[in-house]
Amino acid sequence: MTVYPITLTESKFMHKDLLKYPFEERGLQFGDGIYEVIRIYQGSYYLFEEHVDRLFRSADAIKLELPYTKQEMKDLLLELLTKNDMKTDGKLYIQATRGSAPRDHAFPVGVKSNIYAYLNDLPRNLDHLTNGVKTITQRDVRWENCFIKSLNLLPNVLAKQEAKENGCYEAILHREGKVTECSSSNVYLVKDGKVYTHPTKNNILHGCVRMAVERFTTDLNIPLIEEAFTLDDISSADEMFLTSSTSEVLSVVQVDKTTIGNGRPGNITKQLLAAYEKDANIKNPIQA
Repeated sequence: MTVYPITLTESKFMHKDLLKYPFEERGLQFGDGIYEVIRIYQGSYYLFEEHVDRLFRSADAIKLELPYTKQEMKDLLLELLTKNDMKTDGKLYIQATRGSAPRDHAFPVGVKSNIYAYLNDLPRNLDHLTNGVKTITQRDVRWENCFIKSLNLLPNVLAKQEAKENGCYEAILHREGKVTECSSSNVYLVKDGKVYTHPTKNNILHGCVRMAVERFTTDLNIPLIEEAFTLDDISSADEMFLTSSTSEVLSVVQVDKTTIGNGRPGNITKQLLAAYEKDANIKNPIQA
């Protein structure tokens, strides 16, 4: 049988073999895949080993066989930097899916995974880093295995869109009043000189920047307590901040209608951002 699917973007019929992107692709049809976003500063990856390690952990968690070893993957991603002559601040996106095969829920047999990777420029958002951002709260309706960086991101997308429609940067997620993380970042509360954040269980992403922040707090003798804080705790917080590869260490100055502290980035957040900038070897740091 010859299949002629209609491609609505082009408003015409085309043989499936001529499509630029295979329509029976498991990442497209099932979200059956994983991804990573790696920050780039002045043409160099930041937390490179951590991100590649997590990519392989995610692959193992969904029984996805990658066609490269870790070293081969790192070599390819470094070559991608070279081929693009990347010298600026940016990000890498890499995605691996279970491949292209006739649509069936069960894993296909003898099908190779598809891997895509590309670079984009991404300047630092100096306004956000200097002044902090506003957030809203949303119920966490995601699945229980958020430690896997999978392509199943629709709840995250909807939460982020709700934040955007309310003039906010992020949505802080909670389960029965206990804060887990944000739609695309980890979140922290500072009280009496101590930093609180949800423990690294399966229902949150084990952020690479989060791991770096653990090092920074140890170096700065700032107590880091892996203990979930609640929505009620937010009203009395001295500071709040969030972390991710694209957000760095970013102060939260408002949650819903509640102003955090004095409405400006706090001292501990500033110290951790300075440690981040030093660790990433960022030129012209904000916290110099």
